[in-house]
Amino acid sequence: MIGRIHGVLLEKTPPEVLIDVAGVGYELHLPMTSFYKLPKVGESCTLFTHFVVREDAQLLFGFADKLERGLFRELIKANGVGPKLGLAILSGMSAPQFLSAVQKEDVSSLTSLPGIGKKTAERLVVELRDRLAKFSQTLPSPDSFTLGQDPDAVDTDTFVPVNDVKEEAVSALVALGYKPPQASKMVNSVFADGMSSESLIRQALKASL
Repeated sequence: MIGRIHGVLLEKTPPEVLIDVAGVGYELHLPMTSFYKLPKVGESCTLFTHFVVREDAQLLFGFADKLERGLFRELIKANGVGPKLGLAILSGMSAPQFLSAVQKEDVSSLTSLPGIGKKTAERLVVELRDRLAKFSQTLPSPDSFTLGQDPDAVDTDTFVPVNDVKEEAVSALVALGYKPPQASKMVNSVFADGMSSESLIRQALKASL
């Protein structure tokens, strides 16, 4: 199993990245909460990984820390939760926010995430409440995203046309499970001049909760 990747960040196309490790490019799928913590393209980075093998694909998922990976692994053990939904859950909520929602049985917050209806949310609470207790003492406060950098800061190194920024943000939300019309509405409702695609995605996800 591939448990850790360290190399040079070549591409960032949320929610996917390409990392060069000794000349080999690894494609990884990241929850947006980990994506926000990435360095700039061309810099080195380290991600903890979870490898999924299916009949039709081999997928590598990356996480900024072991805690987020551990929560992802608990999520995909739950009935009806696959890697894609697990990724969407950890993109729409930070790990501490999700943990808090489960502990408080906050079904309404959980149903704001794509692919989670009321029955699924209730099932997640029942299945995960006890299993997630081990994370309680190690995760930061529920209101914190604990980012290594300000995701809402304007990237002054490169200029990206507004349409490209919006399209990338919409594409990322669709990849996370939102319907195209819903994704477009979410992006347009929070867009402001100077926003990067990452900050736009983050604000769109926060506004949906």
